[in-house]
Amino acid sequence: MKVTLVGAGPGDAELMTLKAARALGSADVILVDELVSRDCLAYARTGAKVIEVGKRGGCRSTPQAFIEKLLVRYARQGKNVVRLKGGDPFVFGRGGEEIEALRRHGIEAEVIPGVTAGTAVPAALGIPVTHRGLARGVTFVTGHANDGTQPDWHALARSGTTLVIYMGLRNLERIVAGLETAGMDAATPACVIENGTLGGQRQLVATLGTLSAAGFEGPALIVIGDVVRFARCAAAENAARAA
Repeated sequence: MKVTLVGAGPGDAELMTLKAARALGSADVILVDELVSRDCLAYARTGAKVIEVGKRGGCRSTPQAFIEKLLVRYARQGKNVVRLKGGDPFVFGRGGEEIEALRRHGIEAEVIPGVTAGTAVPAALGIPVTHRGLARGVTFVTGHANDGTQPDWHALARSGTTLVIYMGLRNLERIVAGLETAGMDAATPACVIENGTLGGQRQLVATLGTLSAAGFEGPALIVIGDVVRFARCAAAENAARAA
């Protein structure tokens, strides 16, 4: 019995690792997330059973407990099971929860890391999340919590790191207000990147004070910090906004 948690990367199927592709090619059952590009399934073997277990903010989602039951059920049937997750399984991917559930049932689990959207999506826009003299580190944070709690905006505003916010589009106004109240300059460069690394990628390069979710539906990342100045489209976006 074995389950492999596989990171599919940030979107573009060509950014999936070779090890991930090999795992898909040997899988009997693949449980695939909503945010995984379906181009990734081109690496699955013919006849593999593909089960959609989507999770997307603002939409009806497959309960986590049910996903874990499926993993256990198919593993106990002797199937080679792959849980295909967007980005990296251990970066806001609930991979830790699934590993714990499998271990409780005595099922062997392997993790194949993926390229996380937190670095790859900004890079697709030419943004380095760290840069000597500008950002001494990067902080990944979720903009959406099931219990309604918020991050410590004061600590984040003082951190001096690039902020990469996952799942924050619906709460963008609250995020901006929290950071500004905590003392972050409204002129701090910031951007929203939707469908990063995919053909339909869209972005808005602005400042913290002028950042807007208008016209974006997600999935999207929010990047805040001086490194956003490196965005290749910054000049074009600023010119368009000024017109």
